Amino acid sequence: MADSEALGFEHMGLDPRLLQAVTDLGWSRPTLIQEKAIPLALEGKDLLARARTGSGKTAAYAIPMLQLLLHRKATGPVVEQAVRGLVLVPTKELARQAQCMIQQLATYCARDVRVANVSAAEDLASQRAVLMEKPDVIVGTPSRILSHLQQDSLKLRDSLELLVVDEADLLFSFGFEEELKSLLCHLPRIYQAFLMSATFNEDVQALKELVLHNPVTLKLQESQLPGPDQLQQFQVVCETEEDKFLLLYTLLKLSLIRGKSLLFVNTLERSYRLRLFLEQFSIPTCVLNGELPLRSRASDLEAGVARGIDFHHVSAVLNFDLPPTPEAYIHRAGRTARANNPGIVLTFVLPTEQSHLGKIEELLSGENRGPILLPYQFRMEEIEGFRYRCRDAMRSVTKQAIREARLKEIKEELLHSEKLKTYFEDNPRDLQLLRHDLPLHPAVVKPHLGHVPDYLVPPALRGLVRPHKKRKKLSSSCRKAKRVKSQNPLHSFKHKGKKFRPAAKSS
Repeated sequence: MADSEALGFEHMGLDPRLLQAVTDLGWSRPTLIQEKAIPLALEGKDLLARARTGSGKTAAYAIPMLQLLLHRKATGPVVEQAVRGLVLVPTKELARQAQCMIQQLATYCARDVRVANVSAAEDLASQRAVLMEKPDVIVGTPSRILSHLQQDSLKLRDSLELLVVDEADLLFSFGFEEELKSLLCHLPRIYQAFLMSATFNEDVQALKELVLHNPVTLKLQESQLPGPDQLQQFQVVCETEEDKFLLLYTLLKLSLIRGKSLLFVNTLERSYRLRLFLEQFSIPTCVLNGELPLRSRASDLEAGVARGIDFHHVSAVLNFDLPPTPEAYIHRAGRTARANNPGIVLTFVLPTEQSHLGKIEELLSGENRGPILLPYQFRMEEIEGFRYRCRDAMRSVTKQAIREARLKEIKEELLHSEKLKTYFEDNPRDLQLLRHDLPLHPAVVKPHLGHVPDYLVPPALRGLVRPHKKRKKLSSSCRKAKRVKSQNPLHSFKHKGKKFRPAAKSS
């Protein structure tokens, strides 16, 4: 699209306060999704919009939402303060991001438009005071919003005018279908709605039928991921499963991939196996478990990268297991190279999976484009010296170890669950039994595996990498004892006294 055809923010008829906020953010021109969506939204149309992660979808719905609210307050009749905008997102982290963006855009009209996020860590009771003030826009997860509606701390039937469903393709896929259907029963019959999504799948189509009324569909003809100048995408063919573990260990332990990394696998069992494997080498890892029951914990703990969490400054995404669908690949890759930050995606592929990888590349490449996933140049023969360590660690990660790791995590969730707090108050014996249960030992960690001898580092990498080594800090008494020891001639076999001279012979 030529610049002359682009529609700038200043030509959209926006409130001057919004234009000033946009200028402060350094946005000289709207992104493609913003350029297409904002004018249609300001006309009062429902929107079903697909645009890649990081393309500016939040501002594409936040700007028209704020504009419509400001226009109503400036020109319409004086009405009672009420919640008129609702933004639904799949996770606590996305709720925080959406709130932050809306507040930035409302910098110069904060007195006229108030925004609240009810997906934060506070319990429902502490959020009631915020809701009693009736903020203009509320951001939250479906489960948290529904809880407030059911407890009458939030009422939307007579006031809601704008509904936004962000990351729509994730809501049904990860357990929010029933909450969303129940939530819609609390809304008025007529309201304007926006569905924003990175992909169009069956769940999005189902949501479209539930939420939208004669929508305009924006299926933008743009790459669903950033270009190669921002996002580098590689594939590496591993001959066996063992090679995948060996390569991952080498990449992380030798710091060949630096910064924060997200590792994706296809099953929960695999995630625990991978975590316990990496812990053998003192590589800190955590599992984002989306299987723990949502109803046994507060919605602010709804965590999982697959649900769209945006970890800040993620340097690399590693597909340890090949994504099951092209859409899954897009969502995984979209966790890095956010905004203007660079990122890397490295996908491990077994020989039997290369045909499936071709389908992913076909979707990513589009028309008249070259290969997207470049071969990752790595000589496996140079890291053969690490293979015995890898096998040693893999043997330690037994099925029993994985089972105990999962049980330990569930136990921690139960002990810290807000929703079970009342139950434990009524049944203190159950809490005591849970706390004094036998300790679990997920895997035997062998300390020597955490150290990488220099002779094992491939010659081509020596001088470029520094395997992480932990040095124990000596106490003052130990340092003193060491110094005294070094001065003891019986230990050092050195004597600094006068040299012995034999007596002169008598004549």
